[in-house]
Amino acid sequence: MCAAARWERIRSEYRPKEPDGGLALVYNDGSIMSRQPLPIAHISVHEPSRERLRGIASMIAGVFVFSIMDSLMKRLSAHYGPLQISCLRSISSWLFLLLPIGWHGTWATLRPSNPSLHLFRAVLGVGMLGSFVFAVHRLSLAQTYSLFLAAPLLMTALSVPLHGEKVTGKRWAAIVIGLSGVLVILQPWGNAGFSMIAASAAALATVCYSLSGLTVRSLGRNNSSMSMVFWYLLLVGIATGLLAIGDWRPVLGSDWVWLIGIGITGALGQMWLTDAFRRAPPSVVGPFEYTAILWAFAIDWIFWSASPSLSLVAGAGIVIASGIVVILDERRLAGLALNPSTPPP
Repeated sequence: MCAAARWERIRSEYRPKEPDGGLALVYNDGSIMSRQPLPIAHISVHEPSRERLRGIASMIAGVFVFSIMDSLMKRLSAHYGPLQISCLRSISSWLFLLLPIGWHGTWATLRPSNPSLHLFRAVLGVGMLGSFVFAVHRLSLAQTYSLFLAAPLLMTALSVPLHGEKVTGKRWAAIVIGLSGVLVILQPWGNAGFSMIAASAAALATVCYSLSGLTVRSLGRNNSSMSMVFWYLLLVGIATGLLAIGDWRPVLGSDWVWLIGIGITGALGQMWLTDAFRRAPPSVVGPFEYTAILWAFAIDWIFWSASPSLSLVAGAGIVIASGIVVILDERRLAGLALNPSTPPP
């Protein structure tokens, strides 16, 4: 595919709606995991790149508030089960989400398009939140985040079979090297200093999150950001609440302040994160999730007096460097697309 054609495809990916087009992950009968052709007609090659910049800004803001929320969930995980915390996190954020919806009277924008994909995203959300809380209870925030950093690399790899994107050899090399950084963190050949069961839970959360990020790119073509967040939080909250009934514990009065904090940060973070994936491809906004490790190191040190090990820093550095290679390669190809006379390598 030539650079100009690739750029046309990239442009088509963040058009919010296409009346006659299909979604990238939906069969003709509405089931999951199929590709349909994405229409690219009537797209201007002069469309500004502000949408991508806004997507990057939304990602950085979302990562910051989510790191605060995750530290609050880690605190609560000492008293409540993973599914109960996932339920409380989702419902509390959902309730706070109702405030701006009611204030602006935007109820009409909540009508879901493609309910089956909303349900699939909710299933991924249950797996992601439950396994993440399980992991962060047994690992430090930095350890959990370091494993979670592989998500942007997985998104780039999964975008090939799911979205039909073309990934260069340089990116595939970066993905392989980045995953080797995960092995440095895990140290399967020796003593990693933490539970491998918890590390496996963090890996499961990473896979679920990566797939969820790709579904947002498809849902965003016919759903508003508010609609996607609204139904995601509500469906995940209901599902995890039902699954947690057998192990539900009464919420202590002193913990309500933490739940309020989780609700506020969760609602803000979910809105910003959804907006980021809706405005720009995962290969662009995904690497900016790496700013999370800086907050994780700081939170662990301030609140739990935990310092990162050398292998943790080294492994995280490899994964982050790989992500930077991915985004630089994306920018290089975008530059070639803007200058079609320059042949791609």
